[in-house]
Amino acid sequence: MKNLLLIVFLLISTMAGFSQAKPPTPSSLESPLFRSIEGTYFDLEHDNSMLSANSYFNILDWLQGRVAGLQVYTIRGIRVPYIRNYPATIYVDEIRSDASILNMLPVADMALVKIIKSPQAGIGTGPGGAIVVYTKRGEEEKEE
Repeated sequence: MKNLLLIVFLLISTMAGFSQAKPPTPSSLESPLFRSIEGTYFDLEHDNSMLSANSYFNILDWLQGRVAGLQVYTIRGIRVPYIRNYPATIYVDEIRSDASILNMLPVADMALVKIIKSPQAGIGTGPGGAIVVYTKRGEEEKEE
């Protein structure tokens, strides 16, 4: 009986460990500076469960309620993201931008959105973390 309980306990504990494994992250778009930082990924280009994002005019409206600690406020007509009550730093294709650029960028042109909740000294985020948006890449024409 003790052996059976021991086997059941080991089976349950190993299942819990494997169920918490992170899915692979789409890092083909990221440079080494952003690749090593932990964050929440939303692959809008390849993941079919993210198709609902295309119906939104603003990616911040879609992210609100899907990312814990993210609030979106309207300040002078511009949607501004706050992570844990601090303004989030915004990067579009790893170039620092402001909220007005993110508001004008169509969701259909976005390939990957990464939410970094912790402050990172290497990329210069404030205490509110960062929102990193990667846009879709165009196909290069082949010369004949």
